[in-house]
Amino acid sequence: MNVELAEERILVLADRFSVEHAEGRAWTKRTDAFGAFAKIGGLINKPKDEQFEVVYRERRLQPFWRLTAHTDYTYERNRDHKLKVGGEVQSVTLFGQTIQAANKEATVSLVETCHEETRREWFYDGLSKSAQPGLKSYLAFDSKPVTPEELNEQAKGGSVVVPPEAKSSSLTREVLSQVMPKIEADKILEETVQIDAIELYYRPVYAFRYRWQGKEAVVEFDAVTGDTKTGGSTFETYVGKFIDPKFLLDAGVEAANLFVPGANLARIIVTKGLKAVAKT
Repeated sequence: MNVELAEERILVLADRFSVEHAEGRAWTKRTDAFGAFAKIGGLINKPKDEQFEVVYRERRLQPFWRLTAHTDYTYERNRDHKLKVGGEVQSVTLFGQTIQAANKEATVSLVETCHEETRREWFYDGLSKSAQPGLKSYLAFDSKPVTPEELNEQAKGGSVVVPPEAKSSSLTREVLSQVMPKIEADKILEETVQIDAIELYYRPVYAFRYRWQGKEAVVEFDAVTGDTKTGGSTFETYVGKFIDPKFLLDAGVEAANLFVPGANLARIIVTKGLKAVAKT
């Protein structure tokens, strides 16, 4: 079995909106952020702007993963096929071979040569580790590959770079365990598994924490899609912290060699360095 792993890549999605636009949009949601209590109070006595205080602002880069894979199998299998014949037929001759018939059937033994190919794509939230197919929508926007060093330059510039809880090695193992087809074969002629893309995306998010009547609430603004939501989070603990490249990009031979229960690992040939495929 040939297992080919793409080199991991880091990509940063471009901001489509300025911080001023983000803060303006977030400000319109400040009352919603404090829930029903603020809305009910607003019906009686609308909260004044000066009652709200912005106590914290952040621009952060929030992670998600994209992995793609495909498998290519060519194999042979022995199969018996029932050939329907008339009740009077005693035998048939096929390619010079005589095959006896019984009960209106002649059983023909064949060797089937088969080929199966599959392609799949996965998206994982970098923090919850959960599969989130909806993250594919971000591929419609501009992004650029960066090195870990360039990513850390953004941290030096004041952005919060959030490290992913999900590591590429564990996601690679999960994808490999899912992508393997269940085939019925007597002889494998060719089997290849390719992880075509192992990509860590970072999307820019602005977060604003407001204080009102002794309570605090957060409004987030997605700088790629322009969506605004309440009930978000902030990541002050990562302010000024840098990312360890070894932690981000750790998929490798060891990851592949753990994915096939009961497989003869001596027969698995793992190569890394496959050029990443373009996003679709």
